[in-house]
Amino acid sequence: MEDFYTIQGEGFYQGHAAYFVRLGGCDVGCVWCDVKESWDVESHPKMEIKDIVAKAKSSGTEIVVVTGGEPAMHNLASLTAALREAGLKTNIETSGVYPLTGEWDWVCFSPKKFKAPHDSVFPLANELKVIVYHKSDLAWAEELASRANTSCKLFLQPEWSKEKEMVPLIIDYVKANSKWQVSLQIHKYMNIP
Repeated sequence: MEDFYTIQGEGFYQGHAAYFVRLGGCDVGCVWCDVKESWDVESHPKMEIKDIVAKAKSSGTEIVVVTGGEPAMHNLASLTAALREAGLKTNIETSGVYPLTGEWDWVCFSPKKFKAPHDSVFPLANELKVIVYHKSDLAWAEELASRANTSCKLFLQPEWSKEKEMVPLIIDYVKANSKWQVSLQIHKYMNIP
């Protein structure tokens, strides 16, 4: 769908420079999705992997974040192999509804209630990022965390349109449950694309 150099706005790598590769196609259907134009895979032009890698490498960053839509609906083995061959770190942001393909340096796993995650993604996750839209999402986050590997970083992130309501709940929850951390979409606060 698009590729661009920016600052990672959320999760473990928040604040780091990163080259984003946003792939078209998603069948999860999050009501709050801020890139619904990514859902139709056929409405986006195809790019050669070598061109994506060249643009990412020329940015000067070490990190390439493959996101979507839902990037895991594609076979990403060739893309990650080419990125790694160029000396770039491969990060993915996925809802985990499909098994992962490719070689990943960092897996940001952000399951959604709209479509169940695939069991195979839980042990691969370096980071579990749960979007909090309702207070009940905190209990769901604990269910997900109980299935994650023991070294997985745990993040609670307010859904942007409910940020004012959810941030105080998340703060209180993290203070009472210190295994969790707060993730904010700092790119939205700072108006960074």
